[in-house]
Amino acid sequence: MRIGIWSSTRDTAKLAVLPVVAIAGFAAWVMLPELSDAEDQSAPEPSVVGGAAQGVTWNAIWVDPASAPTQSTAEPPTEGTAPADTAAPAAVTAPEVTAPAMSPLDGLRISSQSWRRGGLGSKALVTLTLRNRNDYAVRDIEIACAFTRRDGSHLTDRKRVISDVIGMKSRRTYSGMLVGFVNINANKAKCSLVTASRI
Repeated sequence: MRIGIWSSTRDTAKLAVLPVVAIAGFAAWVMLPELSDAEDQSAPEPSVVGGAAQGVTWNAIWVDPASAPTQSTAEPPTEGTAPADTAAPAAVTAPEVTAPAMSPLDGLRISSQSWRRGGLGSKALVTLTLRNRNDYAVRDIEIACAFTRRDGSHLTDRKRVISDVIGMKSRRTYSGMLVGFVNINANKAKCSLVTASRI
């Protein structure tokens, strides 16, 4: 008698749990997102580049058309081979790099320089040596000289074009070359190359 009461109580408990499980399942089903018709139509289908292999599942991956590599015209793989075995990497050709044209200034430099005043102290007379290490002669060499005070503050700039020809692998010294008029307070001068023409 006691066994019968216990089993009927257990069956009643099972019947009470059944509606709760059914309600929970229905609530979970209602809360799942549903795909609309537009999403169903625009969803990309899984595609395999270069063919599909048997027994291999491929996932669809969206690729930006602008950055996607062009498809190769290789033959589709035979059955039993994976696409990774047959897909050869696209031949990448490096862009042709042309060496920049060498400037005549690359092999031309001032090896020594000094200056003094002339014409009652108002003219700058520069002495400098130009060395041409290029494989060709140069001419029309423009120099720029910056004059400063004793404390290093800038005063003035002067330019001069040397129209002489300096042969290849040679040097030439110019002594007491007039650069221009300078401030009476100028104490130091520094000359540098600006341009030169190749012959």
